[in-house]
Amino acid sequence: MKKCLLALLILPFYLISFSQDKLLTLEDAMLRARSTLAPENLAQLQFFESSNDYVYLKKQNGQDIWMRGNYKLAGQEWPFLSLTTLNEYMQEAGADPFKTMPAIRFGADGWMMNNNGNKIRYNPATKKVIVLLSKDLAAKENAEESPAGFTAYLDKYNLFVSNPEKQVYQVSTDGSKDIVYASSVHRDEFGISKGIFWSTKGNKLAFYRMDQSMVTDYPIINWTERPAKAEMIKYPMAGDKSHHVRVGVFNTATETTIWLKTGIPAEQYLTNVSWSPDEKYVFIAVVNREQNHMKLNQYDAATGDFVKTLFEEKDDKYVEPLAPMLFLKNNPGQFIWQSNRDGWNQLYLYDFNGKLIRQLTRGNWEVLEVKGFDSKGENLFFISTILSAVNKNLCAVNLKTGKTTLLTPLPGVHAAQVSADGSTVLDVYSTIDNPRSIQLIDLKKPGKNPPKLLLQAANPLKEYSAVSLSLFTIRNKKGDSLFCRQFNPVGFSPDKKYPVIVYWYGGPHAQMILNSWNGGAGDYWFRYMAQRGYVVFTVDTRGSDNRGKNFEQSIFRKLDDAQLEDLDAGLSYLKAQSYVDKDRMGLFGWSFGGFLTTDYVLHYPGVFKAAVAGGPVIDWTLYEIMYGERYMDTPQENPEGYASTNLISQAGKLKDKLLLIHGLQDPVVVQQHSVNFVKACVEKGVQVDYMIYPGHEHNVGGRDRVHLYQKVTDYLNSHLQ
Repeated sequence: MKKCLLALLILPFYLISFSQDKLLTLEDAMLRARSTLAPENLAQLQFFESSNDYVYLKKQNGQDIWMRGNYKLAGQEWPFLSLTTLNEYMQEAGADPFKTMPAIRFGADGWMMNNNGNKIRYNPATKKVIVLLSKDLAAKENAEESPAGFTAYLDKYNLFVSNPEKQVYQVSTDGSKDIVYASSVHRDEFGISKGIFWSTKGNKLAFYRMDQSMVTDYPIINWTERPAKAEMIKYPMAGDKSHHVRVGVFNTATETTIWLKTGIPAEQYLTNVSWSPDEKYVFIAVVNREQNHMKLNQYDAATGDFVKTLFEEKDDKYVEPLAPMLFLKNNPGQFIWQSNRDGWNQLYLYDFNGKLIRQLTRGNWEVLEVKGFDSKGENLFFISTILSAVNKNLCAVNLKTGKTTLLTPLPGVHAAQVSADGSTVLDVYSTIDNPRSIQLIDLKKPGKNPPKLLLQAANPLKEYSAVSLSLFTIRNKKGDSLFCRQFNPVGFSPDKKYPVIVYWYGGPHAQMILNSWNGGAGDYWFRYMAQRGYVVFTVDTRGSDNRGKNFEQSIFRKLDDAQLEDLDAGLSYLKAQSYVDKDRMGLFGWSFGGFLTTDYVLHYPGVFKAAVAGGPVIDWTLYEIMYGERYMDTPQENPEGYASTNLISQAGKLKDKLLLIHGLQDPVVVQQHSVNFVKACVEKGVQVDYMIYPGHEHNVGGRDRVHLYQKVTDYLNSHLQ
């Protein structure tokens, strides 16, 4: 392996100044990291109704009190709502009182909350309560109310709609385990998270119907039954038959359903369903099974007829629309589309007929999340990587001029809320050395009016032994910069030798490293291991998220070449450091990272003394169609790629210590992957270690997560200490 040069230290090396002797326990690291050891926050922070005032929930004298403030009076907040006062409002409106303060969304149309199982809206002007979703309907599967007061829900596999007078319409009659209504389809790919889409005014309902009768039944074993019971799921494996999806439209006025004529073949992806503002049309981003061709199609909501294709996108590898069209606030004849057609996910402005007006944003950075328009509809707010891939910052683009303005210029990961009129921002952000800051930003005169600090969280780990955390970049053989994260031990000295743990993922739609508190790591296990003398290193290889299309697509049809090469770049960097003990290195990855971990130790034995692969993909022919075929094509089209990444056939190469871990009820990476690898190891006469977690799916949560990380820790300690 060639030595890889350190390209750029993008963030200063940070060393916590507190010098305590207290060590994190695994319970601290895994459970309390998101509770008592999480950075301080302002609970339920939001803008009040349509004003520039903010509110949040605070403990005061043992009671939950809603506090209120604004930019002019920041630092002079006042109590706004107590539980006693809220219950007085409820009593006056004839609603049930609350025992504890509920979560409330203070919208322009009223206060939304759950009251004794009912979803209600309280209007402070009229002092009346409207039940938006009754207790009995709220308990139904996939229940979702419309702006017009209708509620769609599932009951015994079928779709029903209830009107404001509680009359119920049965929309479907053939629902079953095979015929699935009003639910997420296509294995939750393409940004799909639900199957119910109410029209703008709430009088019409678009919904998914998925026929999966042709998809293979797959057993997930429930070992708690006596005897054990096979619970069957539908799991479409790469190259096999896929489910067929249709989109229906139910008209509440006529009580009739029509089906959109989305055409053939039946094996296609109907994604990003959206409505026109006038409720006359439904738009669908239709993607072929090959996932290299997308058509944004318009359909008549009254007849189901295909109207036209607004535009198409093609790619020699794959297209992946992730966000529906967004109509302009004050101009229903124009909409915004997100696309990475120029190499980066950017915003494009179109007219209603599909004619491109202009590309709104451009640059070697990604639009991550659209936050909405200002009150005049002149500016659109969004979160982007405009500073760098490890930062997330709020920007605004003027729809007429196309000028993009950075609104939160400080480096870090920003989660921002914008007031209804677009004049004020609630900015919540962190960096690797700042647990959390919350500030109020005035956008009217940002140069004249500096941000007002609402909260500066203290270091939640100040009582614990300090480890150091740094973010930096290295270069791979192609010259790409790769972001790295490194935790160094307590009392780190470059003159000492330390064992190393390398953690990685390497797959699409994931980013391990961020300029946020804890460097993007969700818990404190890396710190836990650093406190016990380890250097813990992570690299975001090619294939990972938010680095542009070419960076991600470099893994197409061969899901390991680029990542293994980039890990070698990381190892070259590590081995060049005087403090790294090259003879005591461990590798750890989960899911896609579990695949790459197993893959690496098979190809390069002896580099790592021990490795842990959790929930690993072992044979991509056993993985789902939607994800697998996007990045690999079908096994029939790409037999070489599937063969070279089939780790079962390579099990005989295993020479290192390897622990496989799998959730016994995993419906994502089914257990067949790791079981077949263990079987192959037995047949080849090589040893492998194996741990299962009954009752858990792809991830191990709750108290059992402590057990999992104790297992990982003990395994690495036994071979690296």
